[in-house]
Amino acid sequence: MSADHPEDRRWDPFDDEIPDVDVSMSVRARELRFGIVPEINVSFEGEPAVRSSSRTERENLPDEVEPGVTYRDIGVRWQARARIVHPADPDVH
Repeated sequence: MSADHPEDRRWDPFDDEIPDVDVSMSVRARELRFGIVPEINVSFEGEPAVRSSSRTERENLPDEVEPGVTYRDIGVRWQARARIVHPADPDVH
């Protein structure tokens, strides 16, 4: 499993709180080939404040894909969670 931008993670709602928003997806393919390397960006915004994280698990697919390479029997699972936080919440920094 690889985490998306773990250096940006200030809080990991996967472990200690029930999220207000929880989105997940899963995909499998016999073959997958990229014509170009995709740019990937995950961001969360919200008011009054949001604590969020996302994570990705890959099977037979590297974190950095290469154009023109055929990857076989791949699987990708992605999950994003967010918790809305009021400014008066004692856990808000």
